[in-house]
Amino acid sequence: MTTHATGTEQRRHIHDLLNALAEASITATPGLLETLCAPDAEWRMAHPINEHSGLEAIHAQVWEPLKRAMPDLERRDQVFVAGSYQGRDYICAVGNYCGTFRADWLTIPANGQTMYLRYGEVYQIVEGKIVQANGLWDILDFIRQAGFWPLAPSLGAEGMWSGPITGDGLRMEPSDAEQSAASIAQTLAMHRTLFEHNDRENLSRESLLAMPQKDHWHSKMMWYGPSGIGTTRGLQGFVDYHQLPFRIAFERPQGTFEEVDAARNAKGAGHYIRIGDGPYSVTGGWPSVYAVNTGGGFAGTTPSGRPVTMRVMDFYLHHEGLIRENWVPLDMLDLLNQMGFDVIARMQDRFRRGAL
Repeated sequence: MTTHATGTEQRRHIHDLLNALAEASITATPGLLETLCAPDAEWRMAHPINEHSGLEAIHAQVWEPLKRAMPDLERRDQVFVAGSYQGRDYICAVGNYCGTFRADWLTIPANGQTMYLRYGEVYQIVEGKIVQANGLWDILDFIRQAGFWPLAPSLGAEGMWSGPITGDGLRMEPSDAEQSAASIAQTLAMHRTLFEHNDRENLSRESLLAMPQKDHWHSKMMWYGPSGIGTTRGLQGFVDYHQLPFRIAFERPQGTFEEVDAARNAKGAGHYIRIGDGPYSVTGGWPSVYAVNTGGGFAGTTPSGRPVTMRVMDFYLHHEGLIRENWVPLDMLDLLNQMGFDVIARMQDRFRRGAL
């Protein structure tokens, strides 16, 4: 078997093992982790799971609690892509874990109902093994499904994310290299417009609608945001329900693309992955964004004045020459925690009441 992460055999091998890992019993999970991961693998997960190294800790802190909560767990990928960046091989996925919520998880009371745990995952592969996993599980959305809501109503639409309109999200075969390069190039060109917009001197609905980002987005674009922000459609929906409120709340470094990138890197933020795979592209950082929470209104919060970083992934579908869909896993609980809003702690009274 080839050990190259972007080859057909390796994609299928990792895909099969990830499905098996999700469905394995608690007793079988350690053995599957040994098959799938390097012994000193690092798993970086959404808050409050966070970072764990070594197979014993990964089993105990990541998988065993989830499997006890949903004994019939299964994995459902919507996007599954691969590529290389700076000499590192990656496999990436967006989808949902599905199961019946039988026992409490992360203090969230079980409701005995079918639940979906949305994920964005990026795996670094070395010699056929995962050496680093980055998992942005949408725990706030899981809380919402369990019947609790700790924030103001989302501006976008809450609910499950759709799969790609093209129906080709599971990329088990290597894609055309030129198309892959063009996809990530288009994404970075769009990012340049976002980085270089002068928020300090001209931040308005009109400026965001008129700026060059419009040259990259499809007229029927879908922006699938995390729970707490929600899904938007079209550039107007994106600006009204996410981009403008977000930029008002968070002051980011300003300047050219290169200057903003350097300023983020100086604060420990930036991208560890930038790949294209046919009509798909992926970027992500742990963290990706550095900003200061100077404005109010984000998820109904007041400005904290605190510097924050954001664990983010972006998965893009390029269709009809433009960016048609954008799935955005973002660690909302970690971000809110940095702003002084500990969602899990603040929900304890409601969680206990709901469990009675």
